[in-house]
Amino acid sequence: MSPPTATAAEDITLSLKTTNLNDVSDQGKEILVDLTKGKPVGGYAPFAHLLPAPTLARYKKYGIDTSKGYPEAPPQAGIPTFVDEAYAVRNKDFPYIERGKNADPEKKSLFGAATEVRHLTKHIGTEIVGLQLQALTDQQRDELALLIAERVVVFFRDQDLSPQKQLELGEYYGQVEKHPQAVHVPGLEGITIIWPEYLHQVGVKNTFKQVKYTARWHTDLVHEHQPAGITHLHNDTIPEVGGDTVWSSGYAAYDKLSPALQEFLDGKTAIYISAHTYFDRNDPLNGKKHVEREHPIIRTHPATGWKSLYVNRSMTDRIVGLEPGESAVILEYLFGVFEKNLDIQVRFNWKPTKPGLGTSALWDNRISQHNAVWDYENTEPRHGTRVTSLAELPYFDPESKSQRQSLGLSLD
Repeated sequence: MSPPTATAAEDITLSLKTTNLNDVSDQGKEILVDLTKGKPVGGYAPFAHLLPAPTLARYKKYGIDTSKGYPEAPPQAGIPTFVDEAYAVRNKDFPYIERGKNADPEKKSLFGAATEVRHLTKHIGTEIVGLQLQALTDQQRDELALLIAERVVVFFRDQDLSPQKQLELGEYYGQVEKHPQAVHVPGLEGITIIWPEYLHQVGVKNTFKQVKYTARWHTDLVHEHQPAGITHLHNDTIPEVGGDTVWSSGYAAYDKLSPALQEFLDGKTAIYISAHTYFDRNDPLNGKKHVEREHPIIRTHPATGWKSLYVNRSMTDRIVGLEPGESAVILEYLFGVFEKNLDIQVRFNWKPTKPGLGTSALWDNRISQHNAVWDYENTEPRHGTRVTSLAELPYFDPESKSQRQSLGLSLD
């Protein structure tokens, strides 16, 4: 398979391409290559004046200083040049608490405080009305984690949410991913940004005919040693029309497979790759390499105990143990299960409802893919902040059941 292009999961880092081989000199002894040439120096980008008014109002209210510039980039010294440096960013087990595992199955505290609970489709997508995310108790946070684990993605409109509280909620759900290359909210390294105007300013030119970096199915951070659990995207500036996002359920995708294919895939692993590439320290002139991790294709969710199909077109490279042609054919079929079956998807319209308030989506990357719809063509401002909590080391429990099995639904 050819390496994927960058995805919406990491498109905010496109301006931080880290290395090139332009500076090659022969001093009579050996070829010397400046592998750091072209790396950004870090600090603040000069785009604060382009921020939409709702974003500026939110930042002013909650003490986010954009006077030095926006967004903030990590310092050059911390950006990996070599693939071993990228592996070392997070290469060991770390503690993880599954917040939804011991939550009240009836979610009485969460649902009891809401004015309405709307299930958007039969098995994927729920909207909670009348609650403020930054005011949730720990019990409600646990019940929300379980709801996300069951419904894949949960939405909250009309949110008065500070970036600090968004980060706090992410830290409650797990170790917050701090990307060594990603631009972020000034002073809050764990909050990356979704801002199409920034991408436009640094040279990412999406067009009606060619959407380069957003309209692509993907799952966040599958190359991590312990990949992403819950991602929380809060859009504080939203187009009046367009800019929807679509999610597809890994639970339902697994149940779409025949028993024979399920049996074949249970226990199999695949290689998952990073969006970014890095030099091999021992062979720097032979091109760049992805970070690669091996994870189960079918993984068990620790809160529900349900099996989920865990692949995505953007960053699942190959199935371990198969010939390349075999792997490519099977993966293409599995990608299509997510992408072609509308009954296992939910499409959410971010349209704002109350001035000065934003909309949040929280989804579980262990059991889903998502795809951002770029139909507003950057003619209206859109801006959001995103926090991703890393979860457990992926595992497959052969005794676990599928979602439909657990719910007693027909498997025909």
